[in-house]
Amino acid sequence: MTIRQWKPSLFLSMPHSCSYLPGHTATTLFVDPQQRVDSNLLGKLARHGFRRSGDFVYRPHCQMCSACVPVRVPVATFKPNRSQKRAWQKNRDLTMRRVDAKYHQEHFELYVRYQRARHPGGSMDEPDPEKYVKFLLAQHVHTHFYEMRLGHKLLGVAVADVFPDGLSAVYTFFEPADSKRSLGIYAVLLEIAEAKSLGLPWLYLGYWIEESPKMSYKHNFRPLEVYKDGHWVASET
Repeated sequence: MTIRQWKPSLFLSMPHSCSYLPGHTATTLFVDPQQRVDSNLLGKLARHGFRRSGDFVYRPHCQMCSACVPVRVPVATFKPNRSQKRAWQKNRDLTMRRVDAKYHQEHFELYVRYQRARHPGGSMDEPDPEKYVKFLLAQHVHTHFYEMRLGHKLLGVAVADVFPDGLSAVYTFFEPADSKRSLGIYAVLLEIAEAKSLGLPWLYLGYWIEESPKMSYKHNFRPLEVYKDGHWVASET
């Protein structure tokens, strides 16, 4: 089945600064913002390497660069490595709770602290509730918020979309003062466990870029599949 059989209207952006690799120019293939994209359609698009930011559904489409590689984890065969096992053990004192995907003041305050510590001066380092909601939520997509708490204290939130064939990790933010807990890694492990418990075969992790140190963690979840030449194949690296 091709994208054309679903008939989403696709457009190509003008060249713009790459948000992943400084100094690079990128172009983006995106779905018509006026088109209704629900969980079923977004799931089909995800199988072709698309991703969302709010209601904006896109895929990098650069003529001279193929650095952005869509990746997903087959949850049934996933095996944690030593560092991932350590991250799981470090956080055995935490509780996970799934809550409604909507604005929570406590979540927003944590998000602001995370952005100021991890991405100071970045495009998301703004204490604006409206931009926060527009970034994490989509109007017609089934989304879950997964809270990570130590007692009553909120330490992290993982945001994931639910598709017919998997979960898609949208974004994770956590308490920057607790960086030793490896909460980013722990959040992915939680999402893998959640996908397995829901009987969903895949966890979509978005894009992996070999040149980006911030994305290196994605390549450590094994086995890993990459989207290449229109097909999902086992990663060879």
